[in-house]
Amino acid sequence: MFGGPEEWGVALKSLAPGGSGGVAAPLFGTPGPLIEMCETVAAYGADGGVSSDRNGTLSEVEETHMNAQVPCLWVGIDASKAHHWWVAIDDTGTTIWSRKVSNDEAVILAGLGEVLAMAAEVRWAVDLTGTAPALLLALLADHGQRVIYVPGRTVNRMAGAYRGEAKTDARDAYVIAETARLRQDFAPVKIPTDQVADLALLTTHRSDLIADRVRLLNRLHDVLTGISPALEAAFDYADHKGALVLLTGYQTPAALRRCGQARLTRWLAARGVRHPETVGATALAAAHAQHIQLPGQNTAAGITADLAAQVLALDKRLKQLDRQISDVFHTHPQAAVTESMPGIGPILGAEFLVAAGDLASYPDAGHLASAAGLVPVAKDSGRRTGNLRRPQRYSRRLRRVFYLSAQTSIIRDGPNRTYYLKKRAQGHKHIPAVIALARRRTDVLWALLRDDRPFTTSPPARTHTATAA
Repeated sequence: MFGGPEEWGVALKSLAPGGSGGVAAPLFGTPGPLIEMCETVAAYGADGGVSSDRNGTLSEVEETHMNAQVPCLWVGIDASKAHHWWVAIDDTGTTIWSRKVSNDEAVILAGLGEVLAMAAEVRWAVDLTGTAPALLLALLADHGQRVIYVPGRTVNRMAGAYRGEAKTDARDAYVIAETARLRQDFAPVKIPTDQVADLALLTTHRSDLIADRVRLLNRLHDVLTGISPALEAAFDYADHKGALVLLTGYQTPAALRRCGQARLTRWLAARGVRHPETVGATALAAAHAQHIQLPGQNTAAGITADLAAQVLALDKRLKQLDRQISDVFHTHPQAAVTESMPGIGPILGAEFLVAAGDLASYPDAGHLASAAGLVPVAKDSGRRTGNLRRPQRYSRRLRRVFYLSAQTSIIRDGPNRTYYLKKRAQGHKHIPAVIALARRRTDVLWALLRDDRPFTTSPPARTHTATAA
């Protein structure tokens, strides 16, 4: 039925690159679709529309378009730290140009010149907006090019719509370009101002330092428990500077008992600890609760002292960083309005400016709330209608700003606390009530920034324009 080995050999030879161009005796009839697919792969590459020529030489398609301009090109850029892969396609999705471009200014400018020479209009799309493509985005903006951002999740899902299972930079760049060609609703990439760029770096660095502090404190609790569980439970070391200072000098119950109350009080007072008598008495009470020495206590004591010193040094760095963030934040033109909202200080205000970006990209308060994940989305199917669920694609940093500021604002009496208590009276638990308050506060903050006026507990007076009778 399928023929002998000789027939298979002839058929396979016809499909080989050195065969007879795909014309041979068919196995199952006329193999038109198979031959067409092979020709397409030979022309455009087997990785989903991307030229497989990776040696820097021009493919036939590229040579055809080098001397003839096309009306419009879509360029997808798969960005990385060392290099980027650029793929340019026309309005039919055909790959016109495909290159690996080093993350170097001269190389990027050379590639930019080649692409701009091939089309009257070029539309750019990237999948990253962090530090890796910063040089590329700055050069594109300097040359007046508009770039849109295609999220990585979208690129990952769109890749499944094309043939093949390969995962290459060229294929990803092609998918980015195709997605940008097919969809027109992606947000443009805007180069941040120096103030926002500084705040982004400072707030990110602060988050890293806070994560380091949490790690050090967790390690400190673990090691100190192996010395004296009573001493570990005596203080909240995350918020008690005096307790950390104590651990830099005394870590074991025996050492504390030998020191005594009077000497320990003088030692703490000399190092600027507040209420040294209370701190010393609490530590001695924990020391008198344990008289046995645990294995490895001396080594653990040295590690505890080192960890406590690192936490204290980190706290000092964080205070300096907070002052720097506050200074930069207050130079922003929208700082005064943002900080006037109850619950928003310099740190959360700086994080808001970084996470929100250009507020002109939010046509109304609903778009801002949606970006923060504060607007439920529909989950309907068939006869099941009216169902809502929590969104999954939103800015976690923006949601964090609104949630923490809303939670802080309910501490004091005012409209925020009144609205929160109203939601609690309706049967909502704490977290849903805070989220509802955060959603309401997005409307207020967006309106304040639109009108460029600070927050007041009373609404602004309406102005009526007198008309001639």
